[in-house]
Amino acid sequence: MLTLFDYVVIVLYLAGVVAFGVKAGGRQRSTADYFLGNRDLPWWAVCFSVVATETSTLTVIGIPAVAYGGSLTFLQLTLGYLLGRIAVSIFFLPKYFQGELTTAYALLGQRYGDAMRSAASGTFLLTRLLADGVRLFATAIPLKVIAATAGLDISYAAIIAVISLLTIAYTLIGGIKAVVWMDVVQMAVYLGGAAAAVVILLGQAPDGWWAQAAEAGKTQVLNFAAGGSFSGWITSPYAFATAVAGGAVFSMASHGTDQLIVQRLLACRNVGDSKKALIGSSFVVFFQFALFLLVGLLLWSHYGGASVADLGLSRGDEIFPKFIIEGLPPGLSGLLLAGIVAAAMSTLSSSLNSLASSSLFDLFERIRGKATPPERSLFVSRLFTVFWGLVFIFFATLFENRDNPVVELGLAIASFTYGGLLGVFLLGLCNKASNQTDAVVSFAVTVVVMAFVIFSVWHHPETGWLVSFMPGDELIAREGLRAIAWPWYTTIGAGLCLVLGSLLSLRHR
Repeated sequence: MLTLFDYVVIVLYLAGVVAFGVKAGGRQRSTADYFLGNRDLPWWAVCFSVVATETSTLTVIGIPAVAYGGSLTFLQLTLGYLLGRIAVSIFFLPKYFQGELTTAYALLGQRYGDAMRSAASGTFLLTRLLADGVRLFATAIPLKVIAATAGLDISYAAIIAVISLLTIAYTLIGGIKAVVWMDVVQMAVYLGGAAAAVVILLGQAPDGWWAQAAEAGKTQVLNFAAGGSFSGWITSPYAFATAVAGGAVFSMASHGTDQLIVQRLLACRNVGDSKKALIGSSFVVFFQFALFLLVGLLLWSHYGGASVADLGLSRGDEIFPKFIIEGLPPGLSGLLLAGIVAAAMSTLSSSLNSLASSSLFDLFERIRGKATPPERSLFVSRLFTVFWGLVFIFFATLFENRDNPVVELGLAIASFTYGGLLGVFLLGLCNKASNQTDAVVSFAVTVVVMAFVIFSVWHHPETGWLVSFMPGDELIAREGLRAIAWPWYTTIGAGLCLVLGSLLSLRHR
């Protein structure tokens, strides 16, 4: 159970975050300061910020659950992440720095025009709101449970509002500098908490626990067996080929076309530093995933391999929070819970700053038809930061109703939009004959088609065909149909967009 000391640690952390963030941000004089840190941030800080930005509460509590219920094959994805980031550093980053661009979608504007730039930016805004709304709500779940153990009846909306308002405060004042330096601090908090949990669990683990885990098949890292057939490749997310190829393409999309990450890379001093930050982040992610997977493996040993139901839980994501509350000494429980909050605040602050920059440069100035005067642009940027912060609070509270279908949309939307975004970037780089109409049409069609594929297309294990059934159809279970593995979604979408755009370009070659 949590003690008063744990609550003090959490409160002090939240107060310290705002104070440090405001101080680290310094004084902002222009949008170049506010959104890009005047392009003067050290590469190693940007590297840690990239990792912290792509880490959410779902990562902190979800990856241990993967190891608890399965094995270490999740680690294969990091090899794909490395390959994808190398590709981005070779093909995308030089283009971004050549034009001294302010957003990822400005590159599309230069290549095709404002319509394509606005379409990509609008997709990014919707993706961030839904995907990070889910993450923000996920943070409120363990905090509400903790409050209930203390006899406090606090609503999800109240918890979400407190986290959001504190994050808005330092993001509003300090801009990207505050976001990056707070990402460094918050990453140290949640990784330090996880490392402390590993030390405690190792001290409690029985002799020969690793051998027992190996005998149960839980220490497997590379999974070649599931990729022996088309069925294995298309439906097993952790088959080696699927994890590496799918992870590489997904990483190209998330780190090469998503303003959330690209904005940090543009804040580096030069393209060389940007490449070091990006490629270095893949090694940090490997260490981070390995650490959280080790936590899950040790929890499996700690609880004797008990099932989730035997532990009185409803899902695997609750196992690590259960140990945090019940198995850690006073103070450390508070630190780990602060780490969960840190992961959420890191993602939210990054989203707020990148949403504001995309809104100003990609949409607001395009609609006005002219650039915002320098004396007003910083003020408008901060207004956008506050606006999106309030919208985030609203969106996150929508997920309180578990039956709301928007939950499924929020969890899957990145998969079917990333493919279209990556595809249209590749179309612009590889096909010189394509024009704005080709790009916009192929992008829109890809998003629609991928929504259908993700929600309605299944693989038949006997015939080998991909068949279409709506979720909930009784034939899915009766015929033994299996869903397409999620790492392939971005690959399918990018390939579809690239091929369709290239075919359309033949009209005017």
